[in-house]
This record gives sequence, C-alpha cells and structure tokens, in this order.
Amino acid sequence: MQNFTRIKNVFELQQKNKADINNSSVDKRKFKLKKLLNAILNNIDELCDANYKDFKKAKTETMLSEVFPLTSELRHTIRNIKRWQKPHRVSPPLAFFNSSNKIFYEPKGQVLIISPWNYPFLLAVGPLISAIAAGNCVIIKPSEHTPNTSAFLMKFISQIFDETEVAVIEGDYQEAQGLLSLPFDHIFFTGSTRVGKIVMQAAANNLTPVTLELGGKSPTIIDESADVKNAAQKIVWGKYLNCGQTCIAPDYLLIPEHLLNNFVKVFKQSLEKLYGNINSISSNPDYCRIVNQNQYERILSLITDAVKNGAKLIGNFDHNDEQRFLAPVLLLNVSINSEIMREEIFGPVLPVITYKNEHEIFDIINRNPKPLALYIFSKRKTFIKKILNKIPSGGSVINDVVIHFSNFQLPFGGVGSSGMGKAHGFAGFKTFSNEKSVMKQPKFPPSLLLYPPYTETVKKIIKILVKYF
Repeated sequence: MQNFTRIKNVFELQQKNKADINNSSVDKRKFKLKKLLNAILNNIDELCDANYKDFKKAKTETMLSEVFPLTSELRHTIRNIKRWQKPHRVSPPLAFFNSSNKIFYEPKGQVLIISPWNYPFLLAVGPLISAIAAGNCVIIKPSEHTPNTSAFLMKFISQIFDETEVAVIEGDYQEAQGLLSLPFDHIFFTGSTRVGKIVMQAAANNLTPVTLELGGKSPTIIDESADVKNAAQKIVWGKYLNCGQTCIAPDYLLIPEHLLNNFVKVFKQSLEKLYGNINSISSNPDYCRIVNQNQYERILSLITDAVKNGAKLIGNFDHNDEQRFLAPVLLLNVSINSEIMREEIFGPVLPVITYKNEHEIFDIINRNPKPLALYIFSKRKTFIKKILNKIPSGGSVINDVVIHFSNFQLPFGGVGSSGMGKAHGFAGFKTFSNEKSVMKQPKFPPSLLLYPPYTETVKKIIKILVKYF
C-alpha cells in the first residue's frame, strides 16, 4: 500500500500534537469552527461542481442536502459549545449528601472518521464539527466512489487545518484497512452494515470504541386517518432526494388496501409537481444520477427480481445505462420474499405493500432488523403510540420523512443492525468526549461510619442504608 507510509506519518504527527489540541480552550475551538463555517460559505460553488461531477446533482439540491445541514449545525455548535464544555453538576444519593459530584467532558484524543459516498461532504464534515468541538485530532477517510468530492474535501481541509490536527487520507479499502489497524481513541463510521461489521472487528483489536451510523430498511406507514395527498408529496420528496441514495429515505411503504388506488393517483401527481412529466425526468436538472455502475446494476436487479416475483411496476421504467439514469419507480403487489424486501434499496424505487389490519404491519416490519428510521402518517394518537411502542428504531418522524436529521437538538443514530452511538449537537459532542466522573468528598464524610470494625452500630447503619437508601 503506497499510502501507508503517509498514514503512519500523519498518525504519529497527530499523536505528538494531540496533547496541545486536547487541552485547547473553548475560544480556540470556536475559532476553528468559525473558520470551517466561513470556508464552507466561500467554497460552495466548487463543492457543488464536485458533487455534480459525481452525481449530476443540481446545485440547489447540493446546497440543501450537503451545505445547509452543516452551516446550521456549525452555528448551533458555536452558540452552545461553551455551555456543553462546562462541568455538569449532578446530585448525589442521600448516603453521600455532602459530597460534590460533577461530570467533566474531556476529548477522546485522536479520532478516525470514515465517511460514505452518498453525501460525501456532509457525512465527513458533520462528525468533524463534533470532533473539533470536543477538542480532538482527526483523520478523515472519504469514500473512493465519489472521487471529485473526495478530492475537493482533501483540498478544502488542507487549506483550513494543519494535518497535525485534521487530515484527509484518500484511497480505497486498503487505505481504510491501514487506518483501522492503528490505535485511534475513537472511530466514527458511516456506511453499510456489512462494512460496519468489518470496522467493529478491526476496532476490537485495539479496544477502540466505535460509533456506527449504518442503514437498513426504514418503513413508512400510512393509516386510514392520514391525509394521503399530503403524505404522498412528502414521501416523494424524501424518497427521490439524491435519487433515493439516502440512508434514512423511506425504503418501503405500508398502506391500507382501500387507500392504495388513491395513493397511486396522488403519488403520480406529486411526482409531476416536483419533477415534471414522468416521461421527461431524464432531462430534468433537479433529478440526479446513481453514483456508479455497480450501484446502478444492483438496483436494476432488485427491480427485475421483484417483477419476477409478481410485483407490478408503476411508471415507464425509464433508464439509461450510460448515464446511470433511473427514473422514479413505484412497485405494487410486492412479495415479502423478494430480494428488494430484504436488502436496503438505496435507489429511486418504492415498494408498496397493502395491509388489512395492524397485526400485518408488525409481522412485515419485524422480518427485518431494527430500522434506522420509522415514518408514520396518521391523525390517530393511539395508533401512533402503538407503533412507536412496538417498533424500535433509531429515530422516527410523524407525518413527515427524513427531516429529523437536521434537527440538532435530537440525537441521530441507529439501533441494533442500523447502528450504535449518536451524532449531532450535544449528542455528537458527547460521542467524541470522555464523560469523566469526579466526586469530591469532605474531610469527614458519612462513609467513615461504615469502616471496619463492623460493630453492632455499623451493622445497623448498613441495614438502614440497604432498606431505605
């Protein structure tokens, strides 16, 4: 591996420098975050150009999906970092009533961020914001599948930070393996469940803690009380944003049988409202492309398998191999045993499954591991409460999709196979921090009464503690 010498050099340089970075003041961290914010604002055109070369993605969509979440989180972090960094006082149990107890937040040290290809700038810089706020040195390994955005990221970061503090290492799985062999203090990985397992196994060799932001099949449920037209418009937007290449996109839809025809009708209307005539979407500059040929062919094979298993395809199935263009697809009468109902789609295909009663909802969803996101369209509080209570998920949105990602007051992350650990806002700050407990006792604490010898008085005190405290 040609890059491993550089990887080791950068790692060792950061090791030597991390004590200074870890001990940096809140003001210094805020200054770095402000530099990062200004750099993003000053390089929007170049970022959008790189994203376009990788995805044929419209500048406006790049600004909405790759830039806005970052500028929003940066401003939120800059406003709140001073409060987050302060030791948090906690109340002691009555048995230690006169002690002082605080939680201090100290940097993990040196962290590795491995980012994916679907939002190659957002999902590299998002965790970086939290890592800087917490006072860490950082190495970022972007995806090789978006070479233009990865090259931009490397240039962008090198103009803001010295590599002894923040560095970008380009390359493929070999560079990733080289990085994973090193004893980082934390690893933050965003990507597939399959690769997440590899990351976790590699991290175990150094007992490195990990945050895994994975994916899975995120269901969307419409119940009989929902506003179907409103739901359809939101689902179309969330599903076909980034051509469906979004980890929290609605993966499949569950809807009562008697609402299906109306949903298909308003779905088509919503699709035309957002992207124009279904037959001319290929010329619509607001609709981007599949990232590479392997992903394109994988999605086509999922559609083919579903149709072979009895699914009905709604739409003209317009696609272009050379351009990696695939028009929005709606699949009806989808078999539960189809490959498309077992594998995360990550493309512009929405399977629709009808249900007769609520029990069928749980039977269908529970066939797959716990989802990263769960979407519920309903006006019934009892139905919403039942779904939330019975279906675990990383996050959930009621009467909308996808938007919870940009609310930095909410921790973002998965559960089980869809991930572990949380990101964004204070949750992200804590992810890259060690929560150090500090307890200060007075000179003569009550615990002195519990020391040996265990006289009858001591025994009585301990019995009281066990019974009442």
